[in-house]
Amino acid sequence: MKRKLIIRIAAIIFFLSGLTIIFSILYPIFSYQIKNPPPLISPLWEDKTLKASNWFEDKIKPEDFIVSKIETYTLSIPKLGIKNAITTIGGEDLSKSLIHYPGTALPGRIGNSVIFGHSALPIFFSPTNYKTIFATLPTLKIGDEIMVNYDGITYRYVIEQMFDVLPTDIQILEQDNSDSFISLVTCIPPGDPRNPRRLIVRARIAS
Repeated sequence: MKRKLIIRIAAIIFFLSGLTIIFSILYPIFSYQIKNPPPLISPLWEDKTLKASNWFEDKIKPEDFIVSKIETYTLSIPKLGIKNAITTIGGEDLSKSLIHYPGTALPGRIGNSVIFGHSALPIFFSPTNYKTIFATLPTLKIGDEIMVNYDGITYRYVIEQMFDVLPTDIQILEQDNSDSFISLVTCIPPGDPRNPRRLIVRARIAS
């Protein structure tokens, strides 16, 4: 009898100890909720912060968060007679197309689209030959236009800057989130590899 009584008493003690532990854990939570009740929100209320595109006003658009499945688009430079040059997103073969450096902004979106094109001596320039397509790029001027057709939409860019950098100056790949830009990159002097530099033609979206 004594043994059964001891077992019952021990069971009661363990049970009460368990309740005490649970109470000590839950009490602060319920106490806080009682003192600081959450605001009542209608289930019909739309929480705009659930969309990442709403986190920053003005410049950030919903389409900026969409991963593109488009692999190519076209680029035209009316002054140079370049029409609908194929631009491949990613890759390295400049003999087959212009190359859009992966990870930089897509055309029409906020940021800097960096596009590489091959050059040669100007006398060999051909607007349809990707080995020489950017040979006359240095003849462009501030205010000249670059047209890009991406996903069925044509974007017009106006050249704002032209400058050259060393091959080690990779800051040209940096993104500028103040607007939509395109940076065309090619080797200069055309056809002369002895003292290579990189010509950068920077244009801002106009429409």
